[in-house]
Amino acid sequence: MNGPQTTPTPRLTSLAHGGGCGCKIAPAVLSEILSKMPPGLLPKELMVGTETSDDAAVWRLNDQQALVATTDFFMPVVDDPTDFGKIAATNAISDIYAMGARPIFALALVGMPVNVLPPETVGAILRGGHDVCQAAGIPIAGGHTIDSVEPIYGLVVLGLAHPDHIRRNRDAREGDVLILGKGLGVGIYSAAFKKEALAPELYREMIASTTKLNTVGAALGADPAVHALTDITGFGLAGHVLEIARGSNLDARISLASLPVLPGVHELIGRGFFTGASDRNWASYGSSVQMAEGLGDQTRILLTDPQTSGGLLACVAPQAADRVLAMFNAAGFSRAAVVGKMAPMESKRPMVRIDA
Repeated sequence: MNGPQTTPTPRLTSLAHGGGCGCKIAPAVLSEILSKMPPGLLPKELMVGTETSDDAAVWRLNDQQALVATTDFFMPVVDDPTDFGKIAATNAISDIYAMGARPIFALALVGMPVNVLPPETVGAILRGGHDVCQAAGIPIAGGHTIDSVEPIYGLVVLGLAHPDHIRRNRDAREGDVLILGKGLGVGIYSAAFKKEALAPELYREMIASTTKLNTVGAALGADPAVHALTDITGFGLAGHVLEIARGSNLDARISLASLPVLPGVHELIGRGFFTGASDRNWASYGSSVQMAEGLGDQTRILLTDPQTSGGLLACVAPQAADRVLAMFNAAGFSRAAVVGKMAPMESKRPMVRIDA
């Protein structure tokens, strides 16, 4: 007689309609939603709020301290629960570094289909987030849980910085060079992974990239040659560069040949792997991206690819570019590269212009 049958645990990615930062609402839709919100309070202590597309809110505590607050959560981009927890936590903490601050503590946000996932799977997700917070030197001091149809995990993160070290995405200057800290292609990897077409060595590349903390952000914020800072996540490189261009009333020029790209990404694009978020991103802001003649769909896919836990993008005075690039390299960002520059607007609105 056969013993009791156990139901196999489903793939985490099979429980989610989207994954990672590809879950973000499309930029155009988000803009429409926010445009209809009534104006809120604007106390003088609020240094950064919703008026710009910055990565976190900032509240001036005193002349020496500013409190930075952010939250980020999403559905699984991988099936391994520990890896999922690590990626989600790394991604959430990144917003603090992208403001030029250092994190001080986090709160966990947990939504799980408890009738589908066993407790040990949920526990592994939480341990992954715990491990990353330990690496960042911060505690998870609390949080909130719900029973959810799809698995969701992320963090609320608080950080501190000197008010003069806060780096917004609207303060780029004409002539600034753009330095990108991580290779592009995480969304391409995730699309191939969901179809079980991602080679093991490329999966390892994806995990290494998405779980690497952007700790260099705190040092970049303290450097006066770094004028603006953001991280590349769900809107893709073109979308987040466009946010800087619009906030600073400048054009951004990107050199396609200079972009750091994760191994195997071009080949995967050629095989037709990309996310639905890539198309949504292009539909939202493609009219503000001008590509050089001869550049086609493969370039568009790379530029709009949603980067889960992507790299920092720094706008740096040109004379300091080598020094800042060395800061990235010393922090372990071996793929960091100068990828473009900020330039005067050539038309009536800010554009991202892609050179071959």
